[in-house]
Amino acid sequence: MAASQTVKEAVKSSLLGSEEPANLSASYRATFLNNAKQDETTGEPMMGPDEFIEAIAPANEDYSKIHRDQYGILFRVADRSGRGQVSLGDWAAFLNLLNKSDAEYEIAFRLFDVDRTGTVQYDDFRKLYDLNKGEGSIPFDWDCEWAKLYIGDKTKRHNLTYPEFSQMLRGLQGERIRQAFQRFDKNKDGYIEPEQFAKIIVETARHKLSDHLLQNLSTLCNISTSSKISYANVRAFQNMIKEMDLVELIIRKAISQSSDGKITRNEFLNEAAKITRFSLFTPMEADILFHFASLDEPSGRLGLKDFAKVLDPQWVNRGVSEDSQNRAKALLQQSKSTTQSALLQVAESAYSFLLGSVAGAFGAFMVYPIDLVKTRMQNQRGADPGQRLYKNSIDCFRKVIANEGVRGLYSGVLPQLVGVAPEKAIKLTVNDIVRNATTDKKTGQIALPYEILAGGTAGACQVVFTNPLEIVKIRLQVQGEMVKAAEGAPKRSAMWIVRNLGLKGLYKGASACLLRDVPFSAIYFPTYSHLKKDFFGESPTKKLGVVQLLTAGAIAGMPAAYLTTPCDVIKTRLQVEARKGDTNYTGLRHAAQTILKEEGFKAFFKGGPARILRSSPQFGFTLAAYEVLQSVLPFPGKAKEQQVHTGVAEVISTMREKDVASPHARSRNALKIILDIDENFGRPQIGNEKAWKAVPRLMGGN
Repeated sequence: MAASQTVKEAVKSSLLGSEEPANLSASYRATFLNNAKQDETTGEPMMGPDEFIEAIAPANEDYSKIHRDQYGILFRVADRSGRGQVSLGDWAAFLNLLNKSDAEYEIAFRLFDVDRTGTVQYDDFRKLYDLNKGEGSIPFDWDCEWAKLYIGDKTKRHNLTYPEFSQMLRGLQGERIRQAFQRFDKNKDGYIEPEQFAKIIVETARHKLSDHLLQNLSTLCNISTSSKISYANVRAFQNMIKEMDLVELIIRKAISQSSDGKITRNEFLNEAAKITRFSLFTPMEADILFHFASLDEPSGRLGLKDFAKVLDPQWVNRGVSEDSQNRAKALLQQSKSTTQSALLQVAESAYSFLLGSVAGAFGAFMVYPIDLVKTRMQNQRGADPGQRLYKNSIDCFRKVIANEGVRGLYSGVLPQLVGVAPEKAIKLTVNDIVRNATTDKKTGQIALPYEILAGGTAGACQVVFTNPLEIVKIRLQVQGEMVKAAEGAPKRSAMWIVRNLGLKGLYKGASACLLRDVPFSAIYFPTYSHLKKDFFGESPTKKLGVVQLLTAGAIAGMPAAYLTTPCDVIKTRLQVEARKGDTNYTGLRHAAQTILKEEGFKAFFKGGPARILRSSPQFGFTLAAYEVLQSVLPFPGKAKEQQVHTGVAEVISTMREKDVASPHARSRNALKIILDIDENFGRPQIGNEKAWKAVPRLMGGN
């Protein structure tokens, strides 16, 4: 019962996707109790600054540009009473705050709302800012005209409400960059040195940028003929990093419509113009994006992997150390036992082959009655309707059940199931080999003639294995009606048919089989590939779901099956044992000429609808079964596939939705807002409980 339920859930998950239920309240409570310590006075579990950091910032998380100890900044927000301890109630309130849609800005506001009155006082803000700014950082003038617009003049300071404070933080990074540029622009000509630009960006936005960007900031001067960087360049760079999420959405949309998964600068701007109402991105901003993304790929046509180095703030030396990482992996592989590694690969390949064989057999079994009806319809001879045993496919189906029982619908099924494994394996493998060999390595594209060649070659190779099985299957399928026609005729087994035919006889009709399977695969594989890419939008950045794959396979099978029906009719006639009075066909041409002369052109398409009805669902059943088997019976010890992600893609995916809901993820985002004020914010109080207790007194609080 449990096994059937597991299979049922796997089928549902494979076809419709899945979403794991999450009991967040229980999880958060367990996190608190696992990290809290018993208070000596009250006996209640409490967390101090160190325990809070352990709870909110697990050691196994990726902290990238943010120091783990900086999460201690958030302790004061969680410590509602200001007593230096966080209770279970405080923890619950803090996590509830994290789950709010504007949690990042509200946490920053509560940090600076020292007296917890619902407003931020300028003096409190300045004291906390001065306490946390790093030594040697670029000074910021809080008496500038920009700051006065938010907090008033020295003589008319006013407190900031939450919306006003949030809006000030929104524009703070830009004002810090502007002031820093003016400070370095000694000549007042609107230019600074590349190294000065790098210092500005590192101090103001390091926590939001990838290592690739940070290591190549000084190259921004190369987007123009000048060796210096203008204020326009700085502003354009800032706009690009501020709109990283939107940039990624535009890139992904443009790439999904690209045939090779790559785009140019103009394609990016064209897509941006469609998505944004007022042409949000300027040509200079696009130049800056493509400049940094193309440093390792100067072709000007870039894929998501190139952009990820710019978009992903957690990109850590991937571009620089990729070769060394590959060498390290190679050395690691060499250190392992060669025999053990080879055996593991063979075992995994055999396991995948086994699952594919079982899935293929399942698909063939499900549609086998249709195949049997198709074969018997194709084997009917004579132009006179009175000479025919079956009027149509439905009549054939009904008479098989009436005369031979339900088991008659599965006559010859065993050779078919045996033949499915090598047929599918050979066809898919050869198609992939030829496609890979004829694909342009630079563009990743394959020309249509080569696609047809790959499919045709795959179809030709499979005939070597499938023709013997086909002829045995067909003779078993039609012998039921022969036994009925000639009373007393013995019923033959598959082994008897094999011995009777001999090796040469098993390849009777092979030329017709080639004539059928070569064009079938030549039509099927290119059609399937183009349906996935052109109709369903498959690309290097978009993986299709099972339902989309099933639909593509079913549609591709329709023209391939019907257009090759004449070849299938001829093959069937050549392979079926002729009855008394029936014409003995001597070859491919003789069979075609005789059928045309005796039965007319329409006879070549006998069983055509049945072939369509069989081919389409067979592919669907096979693929669905394979997906379920992989889910229920994964290869033992196989590592989970790692996903390379950037920012927006995670938000769209279920995995990212779970991540965003976690305390650590929301806390990390809140810190990014706070660090816009200063990169070193929180370091003076790193892990120091006494210092955190003293913060309110230093600022005039309780």
